[in-house]
This record gives sequence, structure tokens and C-alpha cells, in this order.
Amino acid sequence: MTQTSENVTWLTQEAYNQLRAELEYLSGPARTEIAAKIAAAREEGDLRENGGYHAAKEEQGKQELRVRQLTQLLEHAKVGEAPAESGVVAPGMVVTIAFDGDEDDTLNFLLASREYASSDIETYSPQSPLGSGVNGKKIGEDAEYELPNGKKASVRILDAKPYSG
Repeated sequence: MTQTSENVTWLTQEAYNQLRAELEYLSGPARTEIAAKIAAAREEGDLRENGGYHAAKEEQGKQELRVRQLTQLLEHAKVGEAPAESGVVAPGMVVTIAFDGDEDDTLNFLLASREYASSDIETYSPQSPLGSGVNGKKIGEDAEYELPNGKKASVRILDAKPYSG
């Protein structure tokens, strides 16, 4: 998955289906569940000192924010194929880099939007300093990006393969 502009997000069919299913759950059964929690907590009495009520309302707010995020993302989504294995770093690929040319100090990460992040692999956005530095580079090339302190860092692209989930 990748964002090529602020309004368009490219998704694989699998990612689109996954996000659509999450939206349907949050918009339906999850809303019913949180409404029941709020109603049950409201029956416990004084709302000013009711921790269960306040926790349920906070959970509801987070859930509604996620519904709005998913709705906006899916409205502007374009579904396409995963990138081809071309040896060029592109969004939707698992990238292996070596820091400062040290082949022993490596990092594997998925170059994709945060919406596609999973606990299986670290995810860097194509708009992040590292992501924008490596995007479009070929295997074997060096890439430079700016660190938060303003200094430059260099990495070598060791591998780039399409993410398979």
C-alpha cells in the first residue's frame, strides 16, 4: 500500500478487503457493543464518579475516530496490484538496508502507509525521511536521508521484494 498524493492511497486488493472488513465491524457490531457498555455503566449511578462510564465513552471516541479515518482512506483508495519484483524500491515492498555500508548492521522493513502496518514487520511510510530516501533506489545503490537532528545518514539497499503478507 502506498500514498502517492495526499488524497489517493494505493492498496492491494487484500489490504482493501482487510480495511473494509474492519470498517464494517466498527460501524456495526462494535458500535452496538460500546453502546451496551455505556448503557450498563450509566445504570450504575453517578456519572461524575463512574470510571466504567468514562472509559466506555473514551473507547467510543477512539472507535469513531478510526471509523472516520477508514471511511476517508477507503473513499480515496485505488486498488491495484502489488509491485513487481524489479530490484527497485517501491511502496509495498520489503526493503533490506545496511546502515553506512556496514553489511552486518541491517534493517528489514515494509515501505508502506501506516494503515498497512502489522506486528510482523516494521513499517516506514514512503513520506518518512528513510522511506523517501530509499524510494526509487535500486538494489546495490546508496541512499541518503535526513535524521531528526538535521544530520544526514547513508544506507545501502541490499534487497527489495514485494510484500507477501
